[in-house]
Amino acid sequence: MIELEALQKRIAPMFPGLLGVELVEASPDRVLAKMLVREDLCTAGDTLHGGAFMAFADSLGGIATVLNLPPGARTTTTDSSTKFLAGAPAGSTVTGECTPFHRGRTTMVWQTLIRNEAGKLCAVVTQTQLVMAGN
Repeated sequence: MIELEALQKRIAPMFPGLLGVELVEASPDRVLAKMLVREDLCTAGDTLHGGAFMAFADSLGGIATVLNLPPGARTTTTDSSTKFLAGAPAGSTVTGECTPFHRGRTTMVWQTLIRNEAGKLCAVVTQTQLVMAGN
C-alpha cells in the first residue's frame, strides 16, 4: 500500500499536481481529494471548466486503479463519461470521491462524485481503466 504522503509527492510533478489535486484519503476502496477552483481553471462566468472537472475525476480514477494494480502493471483510461449537474465558482474548493464499480484483471471501472463547497453534486464521472501487464 502506498502511503498518502508518498502518493501526493508522486503526483506533484504530473498533471494532477498542475491541477492542484490534494489527496485527503487514498485506499484501494476509495480515493477522496479536493481541488481549489482557481481562475485559470475556469470558464465564462468564473466557474470551473468542464474539462477541469473531467481531469480531476480522471486523476482520481487513475490513482484508485494504481492502488489496485498487481506488481509491475500499469494503467490508462480507455473511456470516460461525465454528467454535469452544477457549477463551482472561482475561489471555492471542490471535493471528489472515487469508488469502484468493477475491479477486474483487465479493466477497472470507477465512479467519481464531485461536489462543491455547499455539498451540491456538480458532476458524476464514470471511467474505465485498462490494466496492462508490466514488461
